[in-house]
Amino acid sequence: MRSRRIFITGSADGLGQLAARRLSEQGHRVVLHARNPKRAREALTSVSKAEGVLVADLSRLEEVKRLAEEANVIGPFDAVIHNAGVYQASNRDLLTVNTLAPYVLTCLIHRPERLIYISSDLHLHGRADLKALASERISYADSKFYLVLLAKAVARKWSNVYANAVDPGWVPTKMGGPNAPDDLEKGVETQVWLAASDDPQAKVSGRYFYHLREARYHPRADDLALQEDFLAVCEKLTGVALLKEENRSPRKETG
Repeated sequence: MRSRRIFITGSADGLGQLAARRLSEQGHRVVLHARNPKRAREALTSVSKAEGVLVADLSRLEEVKRLAEEANVIGPFDAVIHNAGVYQASNRDLLTVNTLAPYVLTCLIHRPERLIYISSDLHLHGRADLKALASERISYADSKFYLVLLAKAVARKWSNVYANAVDPGWVPTKMGGPNAPDDLEKGVETQVWLAASDDPQAKVSGRYFYHLREARYHPRADDLALQEDFLAVCEKLTGVALLKEENRSPRKETG
């Protein structure tokens, strides 16, 4: 397995930090992300083999755009794991951090070979209500549904990228709480596998995974018209468009 360069959002703690630690221990070059300088210092202390850390508050779109610029300066990356997320937060922060930030970073960071979006089984209860999205009235479940929708849209539009969504399970992190029933180690293995493995089963696109296996996902995520309308709303809200296909060799497998 060759060494890859990987950027992970929200890697100052929780699943993002665990993924960063595991990937760096495997010999990959990992760049971390934290929302402020204090957490950035803590992240580098926790993941001592990390190549570096970028700082941005993903609840502020101007900082998200700056983060993309800074990532491009130190890039390119072979994989980006869109791990950052909030749970008990305002509608605006749920929208911006969980949905718009991954969208903007996907649009603006130089296109990697692999994109991984951390969703949740709660996305199955998400609403495909683009009017609510446009008016910033979304729930956590909605925001995680839109990540699956984004992964599906990117997989369809960019044939040279492996784009997938992952349910890490309800694991005992700061977000999940100490009594969460799922296994923490299993909660991180799928995104690590998708980001770095040479396994042909990891080199697929447009899939939704749970613990290394494809899993049931919201049926509306395959709605092509909904995907297009979702991208249009995100472009309107952010002023950033998802660019068309680049002239590069296509991947071999699609979802």
